[in-house]
Amino acid sequence: MTAIARIADAIPDARGINLFRADRDAAALFKLYIPGPLFAHLAPHLDRLGALAGERLDDLALTADRHPPILRTRHRTGEDATAIEKHPAYVELERTAYSEFGLAALSHRGGVLGWPEPMHPAAKYALTYLFVQAEFGLCCPVSMTDSLTRTLKRYGEPALVARFIDRLTSLDFDELAQGAMFMTEQGAGSDVAATATIAEPQADGTWRLTGDKWFCSNADADLAMVLARSGQEPGHRGISLFLLPKIRGDGTPNAYRILRLKDKLGSRSMASGEIRLEGAEAYLVGERGRGFKQMADMINNSRLSNGMRAAGLMRRAMTEALFVASRREAFGRRLIDLPLMRRQLAKMLVSTEQARTMMFLTADALHRANCGDEESARLARILTPLIKFRACRDARRVTGDAMEVRGGCGYIEEWSDPRLVRDAHLGSIWEGTSNIVALDVLRAVSRDDALPALRAHAGALLDGAGLDPTARVAVEGLVARACDFAASCAEGKADTLARQAASGLYHAVTAAGMMREAWAAGLPHRAALARLVFLHRLDPRDPLAAPDDTALVGAALDGSLLPA
Repeated sequence: MTAIARIADAIPDARGINLFRADRDAAALFKLYIPGPLFAHLAPHLDRLGALAGERLDDLALTADRHPPILRTRHRTGEDATAIEKHPAYVELERTAYSEFGLAALSHRGGVLGWPEPMHPAAKYALTYLFVQAEFGLCCPVSMTDSLTRTLKRYGEPALVARFIDRLTSLDFDELAQGAMFMTEQGAGSDVAATATIAEPQADGTWRLTGDKWFCSNADADLAMVLARSGQEPGHRGISLFLLPKIRGDGTPNAYRILRLKDKLGSRSMASGEIRLEGAEAYLVGERGRGFKQMADMINNSRLSNGMRAAGLMRRAMTEALFVASRREAFGRRLIDLPLMRRQLAKMLVSTEQARTMMFLTADALHRANCGDEESARLARILTPLIKFRACRDARRVTGDAMEVRGGCGYIEEWSDPRLVRDAHLGSIWEGTSNIVALDVLRAVSRDDALPALRAHAGALLDGAGLDPTARVAVEGLVARACDFAASCAEGKADTLARQAASGLYHAVTAAGMMREAWAAGLPHRAALARLVFLHRLDPRDPLAAPDDTALVGAALDGSLLPA
């Protein structure tokens, strides 16, 4: 063996693997949550996307990350002409996401990937879950375009919807209208009631928006949802929701400027900027003064997308870590055969798979809620902040631990690990920081009566888990304990315990979900993952005692590996 061959063997490189096939549970779980005929139709597309994500899209993402967008404010002849210059690699990623796979449109129209009607949400999240494993930054604009379309259809006047819906859902890249949300202001981050942007009505039925928006992702989007104060009423009551077009009805550029682009830690490929509205033309969406409620609906959808992206980042990190650990040797043994490494990989795997389970459970609840099921609406109300809170925090740890598995190379920007780590930190900030979202979980319990729906759902999941009576009683006791603790925190207004309560509910629901998946999808190792959640996250134990979990670690890890 030559020296070059030995080096290649010593530094395992997963470039070119199919990220769908490399994921032991992907096909079975997607089949469980996506309606049967639709899954059969999508199977070859999922396989193709997995291959693209493992090589071509990953290469484009690395290039786009190295060449962030550039803001141009004037034409070379001296005229004002604000434009964002995107690297060709990012534009190619856009074409793939919006046009080839229709990720922003497939929930709203037929014809995407040859399917004759709008797809079940589980299909959208499965496809995007694969795409985000290659490119994170673009998935924010994709999600905002999807969410803006949903909110416009739900609250907009029919004429306004008809005017823009075809472009928002177009598969023709040159005709497509991308979406954005311009919410954040210097003095109004999570505190939306402090919004200072002013909206003034016009005789022709339009409004004029004036003010500064501090953090606007996809800053050159064709359409943006904007919150502005439309009256003198204090707090939320004076805030309305508006649709802001980049081009006015007369075909001229709208009256707002991109002042600068943000130099971000992660999602570097995507343009986030600061925008000054200078009497910009906009259209009222929904009832005046109800903007906060309408925007909360859009943000809820975005929060699930945020949790999905965190799940995808963890899955990519996990795939890389398992690939390296199965092929790298140290001290005469494969890394994956070393006891401490096995335990660490199993811990990473638990968090990774919890997030995927919660992604599908929440997507299913939102789907049933959109179909008019009130119980599912209450369930979705609490599951959405739960996934946003816990999965996004777990992604920071899992991606960092995966970097360690690769070792020194994992710190080098030629590999995927640094990008995953940088991108993972975004999830805990966008659409509400961890504290804000954990407190929202308690509000869902105290104000929206969502906890009974969660208890019932966890029970239904366990009904489908095939547990023996003894195990069922033990598991139900842990779920009840998590629910009771959250209820007591909400009732006692114990804000300082909000994160603890939210984590308990997240662990209870995801463990129940994985128990059900183990039985329904024929994946018995997922029961081991669930039992590790119960053992380490919900069952009281001595932090200095040695856990009796070696068999569970082995079952969870070995069952998640592809055959050699």
